[in-house]
Amino acid sequence: MARAGAVNYLFGTRFYKMAYVEFGNPAAPAVVCVHGLTRNGRDFDALAEALSDRFHVICPDLPGRGKSDWLQDGLAYQPPTYVVALAHLLAQLNKPVSWVGTSLGGICGMMIAAAQNTPIKKLVLNDIGPYIPSASLQRIRDYMLEAPERFGSMADLTQHLREVHAPFGLLSDAEWAHLARFSARQVLDPTGSGKRIAMHYDPKIIDPMRAAVPLDVDMWPVWEMIHAPRLVIRGAESDLLLCETYERMLKEGAEGYVVADAGHAPALMDYESQARIKAFLLEG
Repeated sequence: MARAGAVNYLFGTRFYKMAYVEFGNPAAPAVVCVHGLTRNGRDFDALAEALSDRFHVICPDLPGRGKSDWLQDGLAYQPPTYVVALAHLLAQLNKPVSWVGTSLGGICGMMIAAAQNTPIKKLVLNDIGPYIPSASLQRIRDYMLEAPERFGSMADLTQHLREVHAPFGLLSDAEWAHLARFSARQVLDPTGSGKRIAMHYDPKIIDPMRAAVPLDVDMWPVWEMIHAPRLVIRGAESDLLLCETYERMLKEGAEGYVVADAGHAPALMDYESQARIKAFLLEG
């Protein structure tokens, strides 16, 4: 059963709220699950339920997503800002944590895991690594720029998710409906077009990508500073976590797991992925 919470964090000259949901016993070992660029913490409901018998699972909505406050400056929607908010959450938890990060959530996890005195003791990276090719960032940028601003019905929004997030894997109708439910927000329709549903994020989250041509991202120096045990999950058809990047991560000490019939990024709603993550978190 998901329980709602929030943490306040200081960014610039203003305090903002970052919302989260949590599962399991707060006295149990903590697992923080952080979502991708256009998603929210409810993506992890299935995984959190699967882990909740042994762990205290916390799933935040990054700034500008879900129930978290929107930032005043769209150009501030970048990993260092998210790390500030997440650091406040970690300070509130005040205990060691394991980290499960999908895409952007994994970038934030690597940054925090590389810091001195980090509370991250285990790191799960879902289809993200220290090298990100510009072509994949361009693809993400394009689908965000081309996404409809409004939808006429939940069915329309669900179909949009099925198309742009097809690489999530072989999801059931119920799983797509779950993602759609938490991907939608009600908005006013001043045009009278009947389109009153929008994606549940601040449209300005695209501003940093709109402002610059996507370039390759090289975080290998950050990766080399991480000493926690690492599990790297790769979608078999991913265009973001390349095979050569994945293989290098394994050679440098990470454990690996490949999700068949998925690209960027596996939804982690299937039993096999959840079991692999749980086994890794329980190791040692």
